[in-house]
Amino acid sequence: MIIGKGLIASLFTDYDRENIIFFASGVSNSLENRPEEFIREENLIIETLAGNQNKIFIYFSTCSIYDSSKTGSDYVLHKLKMEQLIKKMCPKFLILRVSNAVGKGGNPNLLMNYIVRAVKNNETINVHTKATRNLIDVEDIRNVTFNLIDSQSLNMIVNVAYVKNYSIIEILEIVEKFYGEKLDINLIRSGSGYNINIPDIENYFTENNLIDKENYLQNILKKYYPIL
Repeated sequence: MIIGKGLIASLFTDYDRENIIFFASGVSNSLENRPEEFIREENLIIETLAGNQNKIFIYFSTCSIYDSSKTGSDYVLHKLKMEQLIKKMCPKFLILRVSNAVGKGGNPNLLMNYIVRAVKNNETINVHTKATRNLIDVEDIRNVTFNLIDSQSLNMIVNVAYVKNYSIIEILEIVEKFYGEKLDINLIRSGSGYNINIPDIENYFTENNLIDKENYLQNILKKYYPIL
């Protein structure tokens, strides 16, 4: 059973399993502060859990929990509350804290969608020089999820992120090289980043030869943004 219609939910459309609930219908905007949005997700989780106690419940949370600039935000506090709710109510669960997922479609304001759109329209890109982001291919999110399920790694909270962060400057340099375009950028001396530990899934990237961060992002561009 798949709950949700966004980028993460769409990953599992062709891979649905009767004994698993893929819950990807939560609040996704880290700047969200409307109480009704948080209540909607909480009620949907409670309702779904109440009627499916015999199924494995997969919840897609966020690595924003580790972002010091968001500590105490409504969004982070809500996600932590939902994680605790699931741990309390569900006999078989897997909570996946996901970093910056990149795939086909999704919110137009996601980082890579914004950058590629700006390149296509010859727009100036504002670059926060101290900012870093952890980009992960959505297909790797799906693969890691099934690896954990198939190995019965349940009742855990797992960080699902790439092995290394990218600075925004690095991302733009790789984009420039990929498209052969000189970008118009405006440097802003601000921004921040945070490291994400991935001890439970690091072997996945090693075994699949996905350690080279430039090649990794080049392949993401080739797969999801091949033509400007």
